[in-house]
Amino acid sequence: MTTLKTRSASGAAGVISNLCWTVMDTPTASGPEAPGLIAGSNAQLAELLGLMADGDRAAFSEFYRLTARRVFGMAKRVLVDPGLSEDTTQEVFIQVWQNAAKFDPDAGSPLAWLMTVTHRRAIDRVRSAQSATDREAKYGAASQHLDHDSVEEEATSRLEAEAVTRCLGTLTETQWESVRLAYYGGLTYKEVSEQLGAAIPTIKSRIRDGLLRLKTCLAVS
Repeated sequence: MTTLKTRSASGAAGVISNLCWTVMDTPTASGPEAPGLIAGSNAQLAELLGLMADGDRAAFSEFYRLTARRVFGMAKRVLVDPGLSEDTTQEVFIQVWQNAAKFDPDAGSPLAWLMTVTHRRAIDRVRSAQSATDREAKYGAASQHLDHDSVEEEATSRLEAEAVTRCLGTLTETQWESVRLAYYGGLTYKEVSEQLGAAIPTIKSRIRDGLLRLKTCLAVS
């Protein structure tokens, strides 16, 4: 297998752009929003990450082929916009290429690690977009009188987003991990159970209790 000695963002981007598949036509799912499907076991993904840590391009290409659909699906759940989701997907794989050596199998499965990276990247994009929107809103307010309904709607949306973020912070670590993998990662109860090493009834209980706590928190926010 061909190896790379230099771990650069441009190198990863080049590998991605030269693949014979793309996020939108990866053959591991029937449509662009089928994040529950993935080829390859966690053992296989862990082995590929080890090879990637040594600069193995072929391993990176295979890792991308096996997981791109899942990454894109999760990004799209957070961002909604397909274009932003594709950009985020590429950013995720660049980060994975650069940080493959940092993967710790004792801390969790390769897929759980990948979903965490994806979720954080997507949230960063949301926050970046919100910051840009806030700047535009402030500029607009200073230059012209804004419609009262528009201001009220924007303020309400912002408060709701802040409330959700705050309430998510009230969940226990196990509840948050279960909810994140199920609702942001698109995993089934069985898949969440396998990722976290807990029985399916336990996972269902964590998700149910977490959502109840979230609902209660939002009701009083």
